[in-house]
Amino acid sequence: MKNYYYKLVYIFSIIELLFIVIFTALMFKAFRVNVSDIITIVIGLLLLVILFVILLKIYVKNSILEPMSRMLNSPDKNYINDGVVEENDADVYRMLDYLRKKLKKANDEKKKTDTILEHMTDGVIAFDMDENVTYINFAAKRLLEIEDGKNTFKKIFGKFNDDDINLQKIIYLDTWTSYDKKVVFNDKTMELLFVPFLDEINRPVGLMVVIQDISEHEKLNEMRKEFVADVSHELQTPLTSIKGFSENLLEDECDSETQKHFLKIINDNANRMENLIHDLLTLSKFDGKRENNKPEKFDLGQLAKECSEKFEIEIKKKNIDLKCFVTAEVPLVYANRDGIERVILNIISNAVKYTPDGGKIDIYIGFVHNDAYIKIKDTGIGIPKSDVEKVFERFYRVEKARSRKMGGTGLGLSIAKEIIEQNKGTIKINSDLGQGTEVIIKIPTFNEEEG
Repeated sequence: MKNYYYKLVYIFSIIELLFIVIFTALMFKAFRVNVSDIITIVIGLLLLVILFVILLKIYVKNSILEPMSRMLNSPDKNYINDGVVEENDADVYRMLDYLRKKLKKANDEKKKTDTILEHMTDGVIAFDMDENVTYINFAAKRLLEIEDGKNTFKKIFGKFNDDDINLQKIIYLDTWTSYDKKVVFNDKTMELLFVPFLDEINRPVGLMVVIQDISEHEKLNEMRKEFVADVSHELQTPLTSIKGFSENLLEDECDSETQKHFLKIINDNANRMENLIHDLLTLSKFDGKRENNKPEKFDLGQLAKECSEKFEIEIKKKNIDLKCFVTAEVPLVYANRDGIERVILNIISNAVKYTPDGGKIDIYIGFVHNDAYIKIKDTGIGIPKSDVEKVFERFYRVEKARSRKMGGTGLGLSIAKEIIEQNKGTIKINSDLGQGTEVIIKIPTFNEEEG
C-alpha cells in the first residue's frame, strides 16, 4: 500500500511541476509573441495533458483495476504466492483479499438469514419510516393474504380498522422496546409483535412486525376453560344431591323405607362422583404420558366373548339378542389387554344402554390387512350424523339429560380413543339417528419379528 502512495505522490508532483512550467512560460512570453503563437502553445500543452491523462488511465487500469477484478472474481486463487503480483504491491492485494473475504462472509450470512426468514412459520415484515415495505417473507403473505406489488403499512394493516395499529404511534412509544396486539382475520387469531429498528443513537429508523398464528393455542385455551367448567358442573350435580338428601336424613324423622331410598340416592351419586374422578385421573395420565402401556399377546375373540358375558343380566332384562361371531381365523393381537378390555366393555355398555327392549347387538371379530378388528353393531337409537365426529370429545353428549340419566360421565369414548391410539390402533363410529350405531376397532396383530 505504501508503494502505491509514493507512486501517486510522484505522479501528482509531475503534474504540478508541468503546470508551473506552463504558467511561467506563458508569463514570460505573453508580451513577446502574438496571439496566434499563444493559442498554438496552449493547444499544444492541452494535447500533452490529454495524452498524459490517457496514459495514466491505461496505467491504472492495467496495474490496479484489472488485477483487482481478477482477484475478486477468483476467490480461490492466491496471486501473491503465484508470482502474478509484484512483491512491493502485495499490501494492496492483501487488503483486497481481506475485503473480498469479508464481503463473501457478509453475503453468506445474508443468504442464511433470508433462508431462515423464508421458512419460518411466523410472518415477518420490515418497514422504513415512510411506511414502505423493505422486507416481507412468505409466511406473512400467507397469514395476511398479501398480494405482490407495492405494499405499505397502512395498506396491510388498515384492514383491521384498529387505531392502535399505527406505525408512527407505535414507533414513538415511550418504551421504544416492543408492542403486541391480538387480532382476528378470516377466522384466524393472530398476535402481532411490533419492534422498532433503532440507529446508533437510539433513534427509530424503521419497524419490524412479527405475525404469529395463535388460533390453535386459543382453541386449546377455550377447550381447557370448557373442560374445567364441565368438570365443575359434573361434580356439583351429585354433590348437591348428596348434601340435600343427607340434610333431610339429619333433620327429618323418616321411616326406614324413606331412609333406604335417600341412602340409595346418596350412594348412587357417590358412585357417579367416584367414576368421574377415576375417568379424570385416567385422562390425566394420558395427557401427561404417564399411562404405562404394557403390551402382551392375547386372543381378541376370546376377550370379546368374555366381555359380552358380563352383560348377561342386563340383556335378559331388556330382552336384547346379543351374539358374538368370529368371521375368520384371527392371529393373536399385541396390545395392552386391560386397556382393550375397558374399551370393549364401554362400547358394549353403551350399546346395551341405548338399544330399546327387544333390540339386537352383534359383535364381529375378524382379520384384515394385518389388523384384527372388532365390530359392535346395535339397533339402538343412533347418533345424528352431525354429532358423530364430536362424540370422542371430552364431556360431549348428544343428549345431556338422557346421558346423565343413564349414568354416563361423558368421558368414556374419549378414554377409549386414547387407549386404542396408544396401542397403535384405530376406532371409528358409523351411525345415524334412528338407524343404530356401528363401532369398528382395529388393533395390530402380533409380529414375530418385532416380538
